[in-house]
Amino acid sequence: MQNHPFAKRPPAPPRRWCSQWVGVWLAALAWLPLAQAATPATAVDAARAEAQVQALQRAGDAVVALEVTATEGATSAENLGRQRSGSGVVIGPDGLILTIGYLLLEAETIEVLTQDDRRLPARQVAYDLATGFALVRPLVPLPGIEPVPLAGVGGLRPGEPLLAATGASGGTEVAFTRLVATRPFSGNWEYHIDIALFTSPPIANHSGASLFNRDGELVGIGSLLVREAGGPNRLPGNMFVPVELLRPVLAEMQSTGRTRASVRPWLGLSSFERDGHVQIVRVDRWGPALEAGLQPGDVVLEIDGVRVATLEAFYKQLWTRPDAEADVELTVQQGTQIRKVKVHAVDRMRTLRKPQGI
Repeated sequence: MQNHPFAKRPPAPPRRWCSQWVGVWLAALAWLPLAQAATPATAVDAARAEAQVQALQRAGDAVVALEVTATEGATSAENLGRQRSGSGVVIGPDGLILTIGYLLLEAETIEVLTQDDRRLPARQVAYDLATGFALVRPLVPLPGIEPVPLAGVGGLRPGEPLLAATGASGGTEVAFTRLVATRPFSGNWEYHIDIALFTSPPIANHSGASLFNRDGELVGIGSLLVREAGGPNRLPGNMFVPVELLRPVLAEMQSTGRTRASVRPWLGLSSFERDGHVQIVRVDRWGPALEAGLQPGDVVLEIDGVRVATLEAFYKQLWTRPDAEADVELTVQQGTQIRKVKVHAVDRMRTLRKPQGI
């Protein structure tokens, strides 16, 4: 279902962020429930609509572009490239920026591109494997930018219109989308979250994009293009990581650079669910699974004697171990043979190259 984070597919064309487009969008949002209730559109509360326009304008002003260069020899460059670009959004009064984590993997330099075309050096504050979030702080203040408020997903319903905003040279770009589904997500790269937001139509510049509700509140951060966002029409779309996952761990991320949940065993596998089984499709050449003899095409049947038929079950059984550096026994089918393979798992963060300096 998931694509490479930087893969492109024809999206709905983005529009420059401006009050006019925000106003048109809000007018459409306000009209929909009224039309369903057969209430004249003239009954829309003008004061509320104006407040929403202003809130969304402030939200758009808080979106920035990010440009990242990975360290020389970064292992993550094989999949993500050394030069990476995406978006972030200011969530703290000191200029703290929230973005998606893979942009910052093994980052050597980070630049924040403001809407007035300034390039500001920044440093990584945190990268959290468990949520997929990252935090960045500019080394130069960002005057006049108000942090966006964070919102949960409890009030969101399938079909609800949302606004996706991405940082770009000369201003924020905006694309209209809708919530298709809210459900768990398992990534093929040893990643799982119990709740994710799926939207459609898709946007191409999804890496770190901000997803706002009609009140200008941040509900998600862009992660992936997906072939099937869900729903009866099986539409392509995007997966956003909900910011409600950030609230319980924000302080911990700022103080330690990650969360306790991120200190967990890592094998170095990419896998998919196929016909009720977990099948390995890629073995990281720097990971412990390769050294243990695992190969693409192997089917994982059990982990530590416990049957696993889904990625979620595979990961959660793997992460039950309290120590990230541990021996894990996989029962795998290689061709027609069933084998027991012992893998010495490692802490993923220990395998990543550190920047030499800013």
